[in-house]
Amino acid sequence: MTANCTVAPDAVPSDAGVAGIGVLLSFIITAMISLVISASLVFQEARNNRKGASSSSQKPSVLRRKLLNSYSDQQILTGIGIQSVGLSQTETMAPYHFFLVWMLSLLSMAVHNATLLALARDYRRDWVLRWMRQVLMLANLALSCAYAVYVLQAVRRGLGDEAFPVACAWRPETPDGPPPSDRAISYVGTVAVLVGNVAIFVLASWYLHTRARRFYAAFQVAGLLLMAAFAIGATVRVALLADAFAAPPVRLSDAGESQWSFGQLLSVGMLALPLISLVEILRGETHCAPPLAADEDDGKARLLGEGQELRSNPGARPDFQPNPFWGSQTNLFKR
Repeated sequence: MTANCTVAPDAVPSDAGVAGIGVLLSFIITAMISLVISASLVFQEARNNRKGASSSSQKPSVLRRKLLNSYSDQQILTGIGIQSVGLSQTETMAPYHFFLVWMLSLLSMAVHNATLLALARDYRRDWVLRWMRQVLMLANLALSCAYAVYVLQAVRRGLGDEAFPVACAWRPETPDGPPPSDRAISYVGTVAVLVGNVAIFVLASWYLHTRARRFYAAFQVAGLLLMAAFAIGATVRVALLADAFAAPPVRLSDAGESQWSFGQLLSVGMLALPLISLVEILRGETHCAPPLAADEDDGKARLLGEGQELRSNPGARPDFQPNPFWGSQTNLFKR
């Protein structure tokens, strides 16, 4: 369907699939839970390292790690899915809805990176899990950058608060809208977020694959604070713009986004799925690998128990499994 870019419609149809109250709350609640769990794991690890606690005296935190991993996977997959839907509907989706989808993608990015900071030791033990997350991070970055470019073009043409489909921002026949009073701030802010996304992706990729241990705790705490700031900023923007919580900048043809339909209830109900895994672990039906202790992660040669053997190569890092194509336990590229 080709967008009509010459005459703006009187009102924008509501889109509960991307801006409904249940969809928005599911993203926000998942982000809050994930950030709290990530912070508890990071600060627990920092406290144990500072006190010099041994692996036998540390609480395993298996349940929190399992819950965090489940919520993070759910969030980033949902984020990639909702961005894909938005890009496929540029001929009909208004900039208002397009911007909300972009904010939700930033929320999913912040959650996944915070999870990476807390669970990187676990991911490094399995190259399949590590590279699967690398691919998801790359897909999320590519989609988020595409959204940022659309948003920049809409701001440049003054169409951010107009009822034209977002694809009209690229059409020469589209009449430019009135320049908003905060155009400069919107332009600079969008560019800053775009550059920040790329920089964070590079740092997150390095952190996921690195063997270095210097400034490890400081990097975790600083990264966690940055991701919390990203998540809070995106949540505030959604709360101020979405029809489910406030008055939108465009006139909507109906109130579908603020109504609790089956799809909205389902979105919130999906938050309970990771809890089922916790019940299975508590009941002993599912076994989960314990977290890697800090002293094991530093490659210290110790006897861990009766079932362990002394490693023949003390310099190797048993906590990092290189992929079978390139790299080794001590080098990212050389085998």
